[in-house]
Amino acid sequence: MTEPSGVTTDVDAVVVGSGPNGLVAAITLAEAGWRVLVLEAADQYGGGMRTEELTLPGFWHDVCSTAHPLAVASPAFRQLGLEREGLQLAHPHVPLGHPLEPGRSVYLRHDVNETIAQLGRDAQAWDRTVGALGRRWQRLSDGVLEPLAIPPRSPLTTGAFGAVGIWPTTWFARAAFREDDTRALFAGLAAHATLDLSEALTTAVGLLLGGLAHGVGWPVAVGGSKSIADALVRRLESLGGEVRTGHHVTSMADLPAARAVLFDLTPRQVLRIAGERFPARYRRRLAAWRYGSGVFKVDWALDGPVPWLDEELAGAGTVHLGASFDEMVVAEREVTRGRIAEHPYVLLAQASAADPSRAPEGKHTLWAYCHVPHGSNVDMTDAIERQIERFAPAFRERVLARHVMGPAALEAHNDNNIGGDIAGGVSDWRQMAARPTLSLKPWATPDPTIFLCSSSTPPGGGVHGMCGRNAAQVVLSQLRP
Repeated sequence: MTEPSGVTTDVDAVVVGSGPNGLVAAITLAEAGWRVLVLEAADQYGGGMRTEELTLPGFWHDVCSTAHPLAVASPAFRQLGLEREGLQLAHPHVPLGHPLEPGRSVYLRHDVNETIAQLGRDAQAWDRTVGALGRRWQRLSDGVLEPLAIPPRSPLTTGAFGAVGIWPTTWFARAAFREDDTRALFAGLAAHATLDLSEALTTAVGLLLGGLAHGVGWPVAVGGSKSIADALVRRLESLGGEVRTGHHVTSMADLPAARAVLFDLTPRQVLRIAGERFPARYRRRLAAWRYGSGVFKVDWALDGPVPWLDEELAGAGTVHLGASFDEMVVAEREVTRGRIAEHPYVLLAQASAADPSRAPEGKHTLWAYCHVPHGSNVDMTDAIERQIERFAPAFRERVLARHVMGPAALEAHNDNNIGGDIAGGVSDWRQMAARPTLSLKPWATPDPTIFLCSSSTPPGGGVHGMCGRNAAQVVLSQLRP
């Protein structure tokens, strides 16, 4: 076979895609002495860890991920110790604020005691559930992010988490909490699942994110999420690995010969590139993969901080705009049924509140997104800004420029965001049990040289790199001389 021009050929492994999972997979193999090449279709590596001047010069916006509790808690990232590569994290004054009505909010604080002090009759219930997981955050993250480890990691903590987390949020929040403020706070966490909150396992998302807020916080990367990608690439290059951007892989013929190929891509993309290498049954399984609801995202350059009626919200790294528990339940149910929510649940990130380097002095960056039906072409800019102005009526007066990305634009920017789905596929119980196949080694494929390492494999979405580390460990176990 003639090797593609300009691509190194003397390698042991090729990783296609340079998101957190692809880069961690490459580093894991390079640490074992493998010669590794990473190929990235975009002009910039990082996948969801990109930071760009989307609005105005000097305003740096994270294109996707901003708050990084999973990166701090991840066994893969803890082992890598990326602070040695120059990565710095900044913690906002408070991880999360949730306005309930104009001028009144509930807060998820790093200190569990400060959090429960505002929860009234639910103080003990929150402490026994979310607070307890925060105190055991390392065992929690080890068990949840390595779900198929043998022997199981932290079985007691993971078992207790699973026994509660399997329930729908609509059931758990009503059973565990008596105050609507507490239910709303928890529902905002669970809505990160991008599912109908009456679905099984949505409680697990709320428990995990809430527990990590108490355990490790929700920090941002100084300089933007690209700083995480930069640190990973520096580590890979120090081990002799190589990253090539602007190399779009459309078939196996676009790859150099290697002992292993790892795809940091979703099933539809892998099927298009390597489908002829798989038996019919496996092709059908990849073709049946279900992609989830999309995201509509707006970035703003602001002339000052958001003018919240509740001034303490200015110090929150993340703000959930959904007001009541019932409002968020209705909004997420509408989206999963293929409809636009009249009052969308909005997830908002104020990175420059913790990291002033994101904007010129005195200015701020801001982004927010809401969930929309898969592939929606409805412009949600006004709906999102109206949600903000419920709690910050003078918001639009601070806007210097805005940048809008609907599902089509998100997919054009990152091929993995099929239909605006930023999680690599629906994360309901069916696709978490078989992600993408029901197997103790779902990162392996029927072709002994091809492996999957994207968020379409366990443990799923998020900047934690564990899909990549798990895949690389399977490669080493199956192909080690």
